[in-house]
Amino acid sequence: MSKKLVVTGATKGIGRAIAEKFLANGYETAVCARKAPELKAMEEDIARKGYAGKLYTFVCDVTDRQQLIDFYNFVTDKMDTIDILVNNVGIFEPGAIHSEAEGVLERQMNTNVYCAYHLSRLFLPKMMERKSGHLFNICSTASIMAYANGGSYCISKYAVYGMTKVLREELKPFKIKVTAVLPGATLSGSWEGTTLPEERFMKASDVAESIYSIAHLSASTVVEDILLRPMEGDIE
Repeated sequence: MSKKLVVTGATKGIGRAIAEKFLANGYETAVCARKAPELKAMEEDIARKGYAGKLYTFVCDVTDRQQLIDFYNFVTDKMDTIDILVNNVGIFEPGAIHSEAEGVLERQMNTNVYCAYHLSRLFLPKMMERKSGHLFNICSTASIMAYANGGSYCISKYAVYGMTKVLREELKPFKIKVTAVLPGATLSGSWEGTTLPEERFMKASDVAESIYSIAHLSASTVVEDILLRPMEGDIE
């Protein structure tokens, strides 16, 4: 029986790399994203690559609670249960708390925090019944290190990291692993237009490789945090 994975925000960047790594290794994989054309392009690309795993896609605005429920229902219709949930979707809007526009905090909290909160609450009960599963929350180095121009993004990522720690404690009795992933600057859509050389960034595939490896450790071991940075250090 093939194992099953759910990844949010998986049409590009880290989410896409995670989905492809697991698909290549035979996982049934369900993903969601806001834009139907991007999901369609992903389906076509995955089909061309001929991965062993099967891909399911769903259009979803993760800031809409009902659409998250619809995504959950879609997944449970395709897969009776899931083994791994990766809360990956996120947005980054630079700025300072004292001067950023109204609504920036709410947007980033809705996308970066509330989506992971609500989706975890939807998928965890079945994992708890089975006493098996692994939850990965994609945090950031901004979850542990505040920086100028981080503003509400840092607030939201600190919150995701805190939630991950709480979930780890809550889910220990149910044998569910919980891992926080804290990547530094990774070459993805967040850095579009940068003039920095590509080698200054981490590769999204390296983050995916780390997650895949940790997901396949023995049941007696959990990696609590994965902290990755570019070889030359943080980019400010």
